[in-house]
Amino acid sequence: MDRNGNLRIFEGNTQQLRATTVLAVMKDGDCVMAADGQVTLGDTIMKHRATKIRRMYRESVLVGFAGAAADAFNLCERLEGKLESYNGNLTRAAVELAKDWRTDKILRKLEALLLTMDRDHILVISGTGDVIEPDQPVAAIGSGGPFALSAARALVVHSDLDAAAIALEAMKIAASICLYTNEEINVCRLDS
Repeated sequence: MDRNGNLRIFEGNTQQLRATTVLAVMKDGDCVMAADGQVTLGDTIMKHRATKIRRMYRESVLVGFAGAAADAFNLCERLEGKLESYNGNLTRAAVELAKDWRTDKILRKLEALLLTMDRDHILVISGTGDVIEPDQPVAAIGSGGPFALSAARALVVHSDLDAAAIALEAMKIAASICLYTNEEINVCRLDS
């Protein structure tokens, strides 16, 4: 997997599975996560409306994923277990998941990234043991992540849009630039 969450699936071959753009935005107490629906294998669009965001721990946590779907689902299940163990404490659950992911022989081979958020935190969790909380209230993963992130950062500072509108507009901008991102955008909001 490269730094943008793109999964390389055929070693030595140029074909890649590029599966997603996921964006998290917090603004004025509003917390939303958005993801596109496109799944691409090489130069072929395999699916237009994939669901890439899950609600966890009594619907108080949103989790988006990039990379191999089976690996991401495995990690989501493990994160859900950690959230239950730590009474919904996302930071503690993320750190414990990252520790397991990095040190376990089987988990270490999983190729995915998780973008998580609750009412207080946005975290990116990776298999290298990283749990990253961005300085700004915006984060993104996946092949279109850098485009969505740039657009969302600008909109947070230079517009009066709410978090959901920012996420939607930023995802549309990413879709207009990134071949591996479509406009079948799913926006999920955390209830206050």
